Amino acid sequence: MDANELITFGCRLNRFESEVIRGAAVAAGLRGAVVINTCAVTAEAERQARQAIRRARRDHPDARIIVTGCAAEIAPERYREMPEVDDVLDNRAKLDAASYLVPGASLPDHDGAAAHLVDGFEGKTRAFLQVQQGCDHRCTFCIIPFARGPSRSVPLGMVAEQARRIVAAGYREIVLTGVDLTAYGTDLPGRPSLGQMVRRLLALVPGLSRLRLSSLDPAEIDIELWRLIAEEPRLMPHLHLSLQAGDNLILKRMKRRHSRSVAVAVARRAKNIRPEMALGADLIAGFPTETEDMFRRSLDLIAECGLAFVHVFPFSPRPGTPAARMPPIPEAVVKERAARLRRAGEAALTAELTSRIGGETDVLIEQKGRGRASFYAAVVFAQTGEVGAVRRMHLVGSNGPNLVGVPVE
Repeated sequence: MDANELITFGCRLNRFESEVIRGAAVAAGLRGAVVINTCAVTAEAERQARQAIRRARRDHPDARIIVTGCAAEIAPERYREMPEVDDVLDNRAKLDAASYLVPGASLPDHDGAAAHLVDGFEGKTRAFLQVQQGCDHRCTFCIIPFARGPSRSVPLGMVAEQARRIVAAGYREIVLTGVDLTAYGTDLPGRPSLGQMVRRLLALVPGLSRLRLSSLDPAEIDIELWRLIAEEPRLMPHLHLSLQAGDNLILKRMKRRHSRSVAVAVARRAKNIRPEMALGADLIAGFPTETEDMFRRSLDLIAECGLAFVHVFPFSPRPGTPAARMPPIPEAVVKERAARLRRAGEAALTAELTSRIGGETDVLIEQKGRGRASFYAAVVFAQTGEVGAVRRMHLVGSNGPNLVGVPVE
């Protein structure tokens, strides 16, 4: 194995950082290594990472196995104790080429900022661009602030430079990523909002045809971002909201900054000002102290907000967080509620796809016969086209979780 293998778990921010790691490792002369970039959001994510480490050693008995990411940041000793692991790197070290130096090698002279720029994403037609890192909030269920540190924003100049490189590499769509995306700018001179940054980015990179945002806190969407949602065709009509629950008391116990009414108001506003808008959300099932009535308010939120793309997380206690010390719900109840949320989400997606039949949309071709609509739905089609291109499609039906499209000539 000559090339390095990257195994990435978790968020889009991790995917971006894995590409930084790829370039750093090559610059350091590392060859034939396996790097596992872990996630700590749930116990299941950590279990999958440990499983991947053991599999990597079986498949590559002579490779250097390096573990990094949020799980390795929070509990490095847990991974150092694994006999399969050679090195453990924290979240800062993983982005530094010096961490991957092999004996006798030296790093070429390079600009430290430029070392964190990437030119592509292996196997992907959509690019991820980090604009923010860390989080200043302390939701009671979340361990990520302990792994990522306080909120830090990437200055607009660096964001624009990275976007230009991605566009020059042939990517038509960029997804802006961060731990707490709507916190963008609070640590920068002048405190530019996320919306202000996005408007300037689109002006500075006219060749960028599709821009998408990752998860947004409904309590922090600024007025400039609302204007862009309404007016800017290059900003895709798809928002993913960090809702987590639909009951006000549970939201307070989670230490979220929005109420149920705020969540509903944000969803309705988005659809009112951009009729083609599709919405997604994260929801947690079985948070400690959640009663059946409280759960049903989360279940009902799917229809009330018009959510089409629902990501369901069974509550997973993270050691060191306040929620881990709260009275738990029986595991069987947590699983049952998660299953009910997923069924409701699947029904909502089916209804959303049905409502789109007969219309048209631009589709980013991600692989032969398959692509991604501007409003995020997957679209399948018989005709092939150049992977990475954008084609106008007439939507003629649905097939499971996909729409069926016919290219418009």
